[in-house]
Amino acid sequence: MTTSLVDTHAHLDSGQFRDDVDAVVARARENGVGTILTVGCDLPSSHASVELTTRFDNVWASVGIHPHDAATVDDVALAELKVLAARDKVVAIGEIGLDFYRDRSPREAQRQAFRAQIRLARELDKPLIVHDRDAHDEVLAILRAEGASEVGGVMHCFSGDLTMAKECVAMGFFISFAGPLTYPANEALRAVAGGLPIDVMLVETDCPYLSPQPWRGKRCEPAMVRTTAETLATVKGLTLDDVARVTSLNALRLFGIGAVDQSTRIAYTIRNSLYLNITNRCTNHCTFCAKFRDFTVKGHQLCLEREPSAAEVIAAIGDPRRFEEVVFCGYGEPLLRLDLVREVAAWLKGRGMTVRINTDGQANLVHGRNILPELQGLVDVISVSLNAPDAATYQRICQSACGEAGYAAILEFLREAPKYIPSVTATAVTLPGIDIAACRRLAEGLGVEFRERIFNEVG
Repeated sequence: MTTSLVDTHAHLDSGQFRDDVDAVVARARENGVGTILTVGCDLPSSHASVELTTRFDNVWASVGIHPHDAATVDDVALAELKVLAARDKVVAIGEIGLDFYRDRSPREAQRQAFRAQIRLARELDKPLIVHDRDAHDEVLAILRAEGASEVGGVMHCFSGDLTMAKECVAMGFFISFAGPLTYPANEALRAVAGGLPIDVMLVETDCPYLSPQPWRGKRCEPAMVRTTAETLATVKGLTLDDVARVTSLNALRLFGIGAVDQSTRIAYTIRNSLYLNITNRCTNHCTFCAKFRDFTVKGHQLCLEREPSAAEVIAAIGDPRRFEEVVFCGYGEPLLRLDLVREVAAWLKGRGMTVRINTDGQANLVHGRNILPELQGLVDVISVSLNAPDAATYQRICQSACGEAGYAAILEFLREAPKYIPSVTATAVTLPGIDIAACRRLAEGLGVEFRERIFNEVG
């Protein structure tokens, strides 16, 4: 694994780690867990968590009072939390929230403590770590009422349904998965993970509790977060490296912790494919394109400082035989650099590789000629972003620099492509209001395959 994992929720101050915390942190490193966030649950554990950050360079802390101890939250306690939160390496307020399962504090005390600590987080501009057990509706209501979206945070050890998860994401919260994701009977939780983009997920242990399935019933520790990440990779159809890279970037964005390698701007991996990012220029200005928020895809930062030469692309590829295919697809339109595509594709075919191009299908219009014959024998698969069943809708969502003529060019490109490319697919993003069935009928009428691309999972 090339990217290390972040355990975003541990309780290293627990008495269960009293005698071997050094060995526990060392085992985490050995298992690819490079960073640990240890989480306060009351004032003593918050103090202990902060102290642990001074012992280990890869341990960070949050401070807060758990709903079990909500009755202890008063002005004095809040003032003490505020002082602790100002310490170096304290990155969040939590674990806070509601627990209506055990009800160890009166529910009204829980509500008041939750509200007060959200206000403290907003005052200090620190994200929240939220505990929610059997209190989904009230947790959401309080987060909304207290303006928690101003600081965002994470729904720790998420136990709600997909609808709730999406509501949390809309408020700027990440969804974190722990050991329960690995339990054989927990198909409902895996369905939630399957319904969300990986870009809003974190992984955690909640150690010493909630050990993943292989160690269920035994003490949990940060090294075991790798097993949860492996399960998440299976659910999402990704590799462990993919999950590690994306969730580590998410932890960096939320808490400012961990280290992420952002050097792979030209050649980057997703699953078992190698993708080539050769330009950030594009014919379109699609309303749904993530690069207008940032240039990150599946944890890779793709904002090019300049366009690479063919020699630089080949150098970035290295030995392509490690991969199932090589795909020309970054945050730009690859066929704007037709000469480079032809040169690199010829080099790849000389090494027996399958070559795919993801394109907006307007290359013939841009270049003023039919460029498809020039790709014959060099490209095995081409995927064309159709995205709409008519020109007006296409222009509204994709905003082609070619105007509505761009859509006519796409249709003609799709008609011509099967003459020169063995596998041709038209795709459409499942944006609200897009008639996917009509897109499918249009593609089939043009004699090509069709694939819908789930919105927020584009790429």
